Parts: sequence; C-alpha cells; structure tokens
Amino acid sequence: MTSLAIDDLELARLRSELAGKTPYDVIHTALAAYGDDLRIASSFGAEDMILLHEAARAGKDLGVVPRIFLLDTGRLHQETYDLVERARNRYKLPIEVFAPDTVAVEELVRTRGPNSFYTSIEERKHCCQVRKLGPLSRALAGARAWITGLRRAQSPTRADVEVVCRDDTQGGILKLNPLAAFEDADVWSFIDANRVPVHALHAQGFPSIGCAPCTRAIAPGEDIRAGRWWWESPEHKECGLHPRRRSA
Repeated sequence: MTSLAIDDLELARLRSELAGKTPYDVIHTALAAYGDDLRIASSFGAEDMILLHEAARAGKDLGVVPRIFLLDTGRLHQETYDLVERARNRYKLPIEVFAPDTVAVEELVRTRGPNSFYTSIEERKHCCQVRKLGPLSRALAGARAWITGLRRAQSPTRADVEVVCRDDTQGGILKLNPLAAFEDADVWSFIDANRVPVHALHAQGFPSIGCAPCTRAIAPGEDIRAGRWWWESPEHKECGLHPRRRSA
C-alpha cells in the first residue's frame, strides 16, 4: 500500500515555500497541490471561520471544492449548528459531518455515565477518544494533508505550533496551520475587515468553542482557552486531536 506520509524533502520544500505567507497563500498552495486529498477541520470557532472564508476564496480561484469537515460529538452547542447553516448559505460549500460510533457512545454512557469527563483526566480523554478521535480517523481517511486553525497564542500547549509540520499521529501526513502566527487581534481584525460570520457564543465570553458541557465563558484576563475543561490544569487542556510535538 502506498504511504500517504510526507517525506523529508517535500516537508522542507514546503516549509521554505510557505515561510511568511498569508493564510490564503498557504491554503491556496495546499489546495492546488493536494485537491481532494486535502481536508480542512472546522469547529466553527473564529479561527476556523477564517480558514473557511479563505478556503472558499482559494477554491473559487482554482475551480476546486475544498473538503471541510466538522466532528459532531453529539454534545455541541446549538449555536454551532446555527453557524454551520449560516456558513453553508454564505459560502455555498458542503460541510462533511463525522459523528462518533453509536455503539461506542452507548457503551461509554452505559458504563461510565453521561458526565464521566468531569471525574478525571483519564475519563475526559476517554470521552474525547470516543467522540472526537474516532470520527477524526474517518474524516482523514485517504487524506495526504489537513489544515487546522491552531495558533501559538491560544494556550501554553500550543506555543510551539508550526505553519508546516508532519502529523505523526495521523500516519505522517502533512499538517498545515495557516494561522499559527496570528495574535488574538489579528483574528478579529480579519473577521471585521472581511465580515466573516462568527459563532454567537463569542459575544457571550466564549473565545474557544468546544462541546457544551466542557466549555464555559472566561473571566477578564484569563487565557482564551481557560474555558475549555476548566477543571483541569492548563498543561492537560487538549482533546488529543492536536498533541503537542516534543521535538522538531
């Protein structure tokens, strides 16, 4: 079977080519190179709406329909679904939705309870495994590259995010983070300038959007991801979709 992993030479070439490029340039380059083998992840937070906006532009310029996907955990806010509809109407793009395995969710709730994620880090990560990582594996099946809205400024666990990297947790495929260098002000400046639709909860103190029971509004001065799994210490606040890289 042919490997989908990116080799060292191609990785180095892309790092050089995309250094200092705009999010549009990164997405356009990836879409032109990978086409249907590229996936764009979206939780429909502010960063992901920028990616969707730029993917729609790049796709139109290239005559390609970008593949954008949502992981529907079954515990999302209603406002997330509302924004999905707004985005579909605004950008005229299909949104691929991947839900967790029904049997796995039924077993999770039956054996551990509906809110087991509050009891320990291990239980919370198990819930994320069932509701997020399982669907992600299906969303990325056959992909050679994927794009996310990770930014270094989002949290301590993301301080070393690169624009271009190899994702060893997904078989070594290419992972692109076009907004890696964006500060909070850059995000909202872009959104305001381009009239990008945003999640209704952002106006209610939710800078980061996840599952409803695992997300709260933040207080002034708190880290923007402080509202995610707020009962845990900052170094544990990842679901497993984006494990921190330990080396270059």
